[in-house]
Amino acid sequence: MREDHIDMLPQLDVASCVMTTLTSDTTVAARAPRASAGLALALVSAASFGLSGALARGLLAEGWTPGAVVLARIAIGAAVVAPFGLAAMRGRWAQLRTHWRTVVVYGLFAVAAPQFFYFSAIAHMEVAPALLIEFTAPAAVVVWLWLRYGERPGRLTVAGAGVAALGLLLVLDLLSGADLSLPGVLWALGAMVGCATYFVMSADEHNGLPPLALATGGLVVGALALAGLGLVGVLEMAGSTSPVDLAGASVSWWVPIIILGVVTAAVSYVTGIAAIRRLGSRLASFVALAELVFGVLWAWLLLDELPRPVQLLGGVLILAGVVAVKLGERATARPGAG
Repeated sequence: MREDHIDMLPQLDVASCVMTTLTSDTTVAARAPRASAGLALALVSAASFGLSGALARGLLAEGWTPGAVVLARIAIGAAVVAPFGLAAMRGRWAQLRTHWRTVVVYGLFAVAAPQFFYFSAIAHMEVAPALLIEFTAPAAVVVWLWLRYGERPGRLTVAGAGVAALGLLLVLDLLSGADLSLPGVLWALGAMVGCATYFVMSADEHNGLPPLALATGGLVVGALALAGLGLVGVLEMAGSTSPVDLAGASVSWWVPIIILGVVTAAVSYVTGIAAIRRLGSRLASFVALAELVFGVLWAWLLLDELPRPVQLLGGVLILAGVVAVKLGERATARPGAG
């Protein structure tokens, strides 16, 4: 019914858990040790992804444009991951030649597009509703797997999705309502599609590309695409050498830039892809909702923006939703389970 593919990665220092045996699991939850490692990797990815907003805030306040911050982040991430990606191929260049289109599509639609669409969305609407729309991606993943592969979600999975959605609503503090812009909503929906594409494509091991190689290719293609958008004037590119206020201290501009590239891009994508390979796209996409919780915590630590009790409650509901999805996937893995 399925064929596991085992790929031993070299022992490199990017993330030790990533350098272990990876096997395919795109339809059901994995065995306990594999799933535990996948959950740990997914949380590392969510925490590092969630750090990007707090770091970028200071840069934007000093005159950096969103396009310039995103380009710097992805380009540095590509430079950091590239040596490890090349080593991971270990002579399997024929696979890259065969599946180069997959790498290009991944870089364009799973790396560059979500960020470009998201920044376009927040040019027309508030950040919170744009994030809420983008992070409906897990529901889109469930629907895609149902329509494309017949993986009908069980009742627990559906219930978990609903609980997680309620948690997102509380974390983003949208109970008072928001003035939504139609162009902004459309851009945010584009970001949601790109986010869902990231989860689905990252889970696919049929191309035989190691996670490090896929991350490298995606970041390189994404950086080139964003640079091209800047050259043609679609994305405004501007920076500044002014010091940045971070955690109550004034730091050089390059400090958040380097952390954005190394931690929120290189580490995030490598651990994220490895987690998705272990958990499957459906569960990994729900665990990634923790990024919003981490985003609130990073804003608290670095920007002194204290989360309100309602946001903490939302974080609890998100975790409860993830647990429900996990239990739902275990149920669908048993013969006769619905």
